[in-house]
Amino acid sequence: MIIVAALYRFTPFAAPEAQRTPLFAVCTDHEVMGTLLLAGEGINGTIAGPRDGIDAVLAHIRALPGCADLEWKESTAATQPFGRMKVRIKREIVTMGVPGTDPRAIVGTYVAPAAWNDLISAPDVAVIDTRNDYEVAIGTFRGAVDPETESFRDFPAWWEKNRDRFHNKRIAMFCTGGIRCEKSTAFLKAQGVEEVYHLKGGILKYLEEVPQEDSLWDGGCFVFDERVAVGHGLTVLPYGLCRACRRPLEDTDRAHPTYEEGVQCHRCVDDYTEADRARFRERQRQIKLAAARGERHVGTGRSGVS
Repeated sequence: MIIVAALYRFTPFAAPEAQRTPLFAVCTDHEVMGTLLLAGEGINGTIAGPRDGIDAVLAHIRALPGCADLEWKESTAATQPFGRMKVRIKREIVTMGVPGTDPRAIVGTYVAPAAWNDLISAPDVAVIDTRNDYEVAIGTFRGAVDPETESFRDFPAWWEKNRDRFHNKRIAMFCTGGIRCEKSTAFLKAQGVEEVYHLKGGILKYLEEVPQEDSLWDGGCFVFDERVAVGHGLTVLPYGLCRACRRPLEDTDRAHPTYEEGVQCHRCVDDYTEADRARFRERQRQIKLAAARGERHVGTGRSGVS
């Protein structure tokens, strides 16, 4: 069994680049794969590996400055959901693009999963999904507002255009694991919104803790690895992934006449050139050759964050 750990911590790193090599080494030494992002504001990422390997990496991270109280969310996978290990240096550990947005200084009120249903059912509460459009498309909370953003960078502009819709409303926000809401709630508080709430631990924690019969969640939760999407109890759902645009695919999507495995789906068929598609076909050919040899092609792994 593979342990999957999603984590983030906002804490000042004076020299994040100095942390990269030792962190990468402890991951590779313990057969842990995934992606970790380091920035001056902290660390974010998802990793997967054997139990002892994950424990070793988490111990290393907790020893970093300001990370002793690191929290993370765990789930399991039958096979390794990542193809490689990456440790990257970024300007932000989740990119919103609004200078000065600091969750360590101001943030929304955390709401535990057990209390979330009561909050979002209140008539004076507007519920906003802060994730990207392709994530919302496969699942969200009942009645939630979908900003239809392609990137988290688009959220501040969307809010400026739509803020009047939420006059005299309390705002409840959610995302996959919680990190986007750290910044989005901090942004709204800085914009003068007084009552802003944040699902603690994100959708993943809600799906883990709230029984399906009591749930207000419909559909699947997109995750940034080869499992693609999970449901209640963090069980893996039967979604595939378009290797071109990285969007989740249902059986009906794969039955579409324009779908070509590893090359395109109906959503991205017009987004790439013939040269792009030729590269994708060659990648898919190499993936199949590796599978025939009983090996895993590195291109089959998806390393990502939420």
